[in-house]
Amino acid sequence: MATLYKTPGVYIEEIPKFPPSIAPVETAIPAFIGYTEKADDQTPGDLTLKPTRISSLVEYEKYFGGPQKEEVVNVAVEETQEGGVTVALKATATVPEGTRSKHIMYYALQLFFANGGGPCYIVSVAPYLGTFGSVPAQSDLKNGLDTLVKKDEPTLIVFPEAQSLTIGNFKLLLDEALAQCAELKDRFVIMDVHGDTISMSDPNANLLNAIGKFRNQGITIKNLKYGAAYAPNIDTVLDFAYDETKADVVITTNGVAAPAVKLDTLKASNNRVYEQAKAAIGDAACRMPPSPAMAGIYAAVDNSRGVWKAPANIGVSAVIQPSIDFSNVEQDQMNVDPVAGLSINAIRAFTGKGTLVWGARTLAGNDNEWRYVNVRRLFNFIEESCKKATEPFVFEPNDANTWVRVQGMVENFLSVLWRQGALQGVKPEHAYFVAVGLGKTMTALDILEGRMIIEVGLAAVRPAEFIIFRFSHKMAES
Repeated sequence: MATLYKTPGVYIEEIPKFPPSIAPVETAIPAFIGYTEKADDQTPGDLTLKPTRISSLVEYEKYFGGPQKEEVVNVAVEETQEGGVTVALKATATVPEGTRSKHIMYYALQLFFANGGGPCYIVSVAPYLGTFGSVPAQSDLKNGLDTLVKKDEPTLIVFPEAQSLTIGNFKLLLDEALAQCAELKDRFVIMDVHGDTISMSDPNANLLNAIGKFRNQGITIKNLKYGAAYAPNIDTVLDFAYDETKADVVITTNGVAAPAVKLDTLKASNNRVYEQAKAAIGDAACRMPPSPAMAGIYAAVDNSRGVWKAPANIGVSAVIQPSIDFSNVEQDQMNVDPVAGLSINAIRAFTGKGTLVWGARTLAGNDNEWRYVNVRRLFNFIEESCKKATEPFVFEPNDANTWVRVQGMVENFLSVLWRQGALQGVKPEHAYFVAVGLGKTMTALDILEGRMIIEVGLAAVRPAEFIIFRFSHKMAES
C-alpha cells in the first residue's frame, strides 16, 4: 500500500530489489553419545542427557571430566645383571582388550580433535558404571540419542562405545539413529563395524568374517543412505590412563622371574624399573574404533574443501596402523556387497603414506543416487540451508511476487556453490534448476490449500573412485 503523504515536501522511499540470501548451515557438528566421568559444572548444573556444545578438549574436561583409569595392566621387565649390576633393562606392557574399560569417550574426543575436529556436542548418558569393565546399556545410549531430536545444530551422530554392546543391541541402536536421520533429514551417522564375537581390534581376526557378521546381524536394510561404516579399528598413539596401585609388574632377572608387584610400590624401591615400566605402558597401543577420527576428518575436509569433497584418501592422525591388516582382494568384498549393498569403508596402511581412509561410500553401496557420502551430505547441507532461508516466507502471499523472490534466492545460492565446485556442469543450467509457479510445480488446488512447491534439481559432483588407464601399442608411422 502506497504511503499517504499529507504535508508538501520531498520524501525518500527505499525499494528492495535484491532477493534475500541463503546462509549456509554448518555441516560437520558431531554429537558424541556415551558415558562420561561426570556431567556437571557449577554454572550450568547437571548436564546428564543434555546435549552440550564444546569447542575443545579443555571444555570437555571442565564439564565431563577425564578418562576412566585402566585397572588391568601387565608389565614384563627383563633385567640383565652382571656382578649384581644391571647392564640391560627392557620393559613391555599390555593392556588386554578383553578387560579394558568400555568407557572410551575421552579417548574418542582426543582422536576427534587430533584429526581436525572443531565444535561438537557431548551427550552424557550417565557417569561411568560403578563396576569396572561393565558393558554400556543400549537403553542409556538410546536415551541420549532421543535428546538430539530437539537439537537442530548437530549434523553427525557418533557412538564411540557401541562396539561394547551385543550385536543385537548394536543393531537396535544404529537402526534408531538411521531412522532419526531419515526423519529430520539434516544429519548422518558415522558408525563402526561390530563383528559380534570377533573383535575389530584383534590383529589376528578374520576381517571378512567380522564384516559378514555385521552385514547379517548388525544392521537392518533401512535408511542406509544416512550412514557410513568404517573398519577395522585403529592402533593409536593415545596414552592410557591407569591406576598404578593395580598395574602388575613382573621383573625377570637373568631369566628368573620374581612375583608380581604393583607399579606404585616400585616408585620408592626401584625407581629405574618404575620409570621403565611407565614408559612401556605409554608405548602400548591404545586401540580405538575409527568413528571419532572420521568425525574429525569430516570436519577438516568440510572446512578446507567443502562438504562436496569425499572424506577419503586422507591421512588419519594420531594413529600407528590399522589394528587388522588386509589385502586388495579383501577390500573388494568390503567395498562392494552385491547382495544388500552394505559397503564398508576401509582404513588402510600404505607404504610411505601412512594410514589413509580408503573408501567414501554410504551403507547404500548399490544405490546410484546415494552411493557416496559426500553426495548425501551435500544434499543434507543444501536442503537444510534452503529450508531455514525459506521460513520467513511462511504466510507470505502465495503469488508470483513471492515465487520470483524465492526462486532468485535459491538460484543465487546454488550459483555460488556451482562456482565453488560443488555442482557439475560447464554452465549453471547444466548444474542445477529451480522451478516454482502455477502450472509449473503447483496446481490451482495447491494454491487454494496454501502449498508453495519449489522443485530443485542438482548435478552433484561424485568422487573418481576408480581411475583407469588404458594402454595399447601404437603402430610406428615414421
